Amino acid sequence: MSQLTHRISTVAMMALAALPIIALPASALAATVRVSDLNLATPNGMAAFERRVDQAARNYCNDLQSLHARANCREGVRVELMEKAQPIAAAHAAQMARTLAAR
Repeated sequence: MSQLTHRISTVAMMALAALPIIALPASALAATVRVSDLNLATPNGMAAFERRVDQAARNYCNDLQSLHARANCREGVRVELMEKAQPIAAAHAAQMARTLAAR
């Protein structure tokens, strides 16, 4: 039974990681960050994710003329993407914990 649960959680985690993270607003062009190649439970994975978030925020908000509006837009994109990454990071951490416990 434990092995079945482990396999199901592994498949679920991979499915979550394969989905792009989408931010602001849903009806417009969205900022996306690919996370399928990152382990968000590690410091290196989170650092790479944060770099991608910063780049996505710059690209998404680049057309705004006002510096203030551009800064607010970038911060909004960052906040939204970080919030959407939390469940994926939690799934990665849980998977790592199960892997270590199985050893």
